[in-house]
Amino acid sequence: MAADNRKEPREYMSMAIEAMKKSKQEARDDHPSPMVGAVLVFPDGEVEIAHRGELREGDHAEYTLMDKKNRHRPLDGCWLFATLEPCSPGSRNAPKIPCSERIVNARIAKVWFGEEDLALKDDFGGVSFLQKNKIEVEQFDSDLVKEIKRINKAFDDWALWKRNHRIEEEAKAPGLLYQQALNTNIDSLSDEALQLYMQKTGLKLEYKSPGFYQELLESDLLETNKATQALVPTGNAVLLFGKSPRNKYPQASVKAKVYYGTGESDVQSFDDALVLIPDQVEAWVKKVIPESFDRSSFTREKVLFFPPVVIREAIVNAIVHRDYSIDGAKIQLEIYPDMIIIKSPGLPVYPNTLEKLQKFTAKSYSRNKKLTLIFNRMGLMEEAEFGMDTYREMRDKYKLPLPIITYDEPDLIVTFPRSAEAVRNLDNTEVLSQLNDEELAGLDFVKARGEISRKEYEDNFGFERKKASNQLKKLKMLGLIGDNGKPSTSHDFRYVSKESK
Repeated sequence: MAADNRKEPREYMSMAIEAMKKSKQEARDDHPSPMVGAVLVFPDGEVEIAHRGELREGDHAEYTLMDKKNRHRPLDGCWLFATLEPCSPGSRNAPKIPCSERIVNARIAKVWFGEEDLALKDDFGGVSFLQKNKIEVEQFDSDLVKEIKRINKAFDDWALWKRNHRIEEEAKAPGLLYQQALNTNIDSLSDEALQLYMQKTGLKLEYKSPGFYQELLESDLLETNKATQALVPTGNAVLLFGKSPRNKYPQASVKAKVYYGTGESDVQSFDDALVLIPDQVEAWVKKVIPESFDRSSFTREKVLFFPPVVIREAIVNAIVHRDYSIDGAKIQLEIYPDMIIIKSPGLPVYPNTLEKLQKFTAKSYSRNKKLTLIFNRMGLMEEAEFGMDTYREMRDKYKLPLPIITYDEPDLIVTFPRSAEAVRNLDNTEVLSQLNDEELAGLDFVKARGEISRKEYEDNFGFERKKASNQLKKLKMLGLIGDNGKPSTSHDFRYVSKESK
């Protein structure tokens, strides 16, 4: 296998920006065209560069680079750097092929992009398409993104205006969650769910008064039927407050199953309005999770074997962030003696990625913005993050291992091991089997914080300096953690989680 002679990604990012400055405007009067530069990097280090309109007016930089300059060369394993997000399927008129499809067909290994293409119909539509096709995607460094936006300000201003205009127009047309739910009316909504909404949000309005309905209208949860002037729920309202949401959206359900370890199991389905499900799940979990005794004190205080609040938060995140367009895919909660698993249909929406979830750095950017907003208003979730604080605190707050986050199409899977032994059993590499319980806790400490010093590790666990040093060296030797590249004698030397590198 030939050596990989590629340089640091930032160098190619800078090349792409220099190329974008050479872009040629199209001869049109209606709007500015974007300035785009692209760099193709072969595994042996060879570099090809192109800019928009370089060989023909209007040609995209990626098209010029892949189809015009390198049509007869295999591009498997190449890196691609583009200052603008590659255009997504549906963004170009046939027979033109969008750049994201060209990239997938060329088997490019990894793509870096500068700024989001605001002219695309879907948020990060090109990026999402690449990710769904197993291509790794990263964004340029933040300071370079700012430079790209400065250069492309005229195009971005136009694209943003166009996007807002399109959203306004689409809001007037039939649709899915944001539009009128066909064959429903105001009586399709649950009194219990709506009254919980009033209670949780502190609305000082009389239930079902004109002011109450106006509140729902202004929140885009109701619409007025133009023909009859009757109030009609939107799809979001049916999901959030419907008496029977599954009549319209069969996939809107949480399926739960507990395995007691004795051969017995119990199954429950939660099919009510989404705002009612968190309390229902928590009440059920408290009944079915086996109780254990806290033997750390003579009082033998009774405690649950796993904190229901953690399961509740994970279920809430699944409800608001899942992909409701996947037919037949339901949220699943599985409780085993040694672990708890929650499956949520759909990958996270960019800029969140599976990798960011695994690092516990994802933000609450949801494909279901209205669901997220209402759950936040009701205090059912924190809008700031994706439940990341709760996950990071599993060791410190609950003395439990950190969750393991994976993806098995079509589900995003969060696994909560309930013991160190469960963590070892879940490890396919068998590397973790070489760690004792203390060392597993130490690995979680580094993961939760991203990077730490030996002194921080020592102080956290109350270890002697030698013991702390030996454990960290073992974790590094096994390839479970790394360092920041500083000399080990330097004051700035720190151990770094592999997930954070």
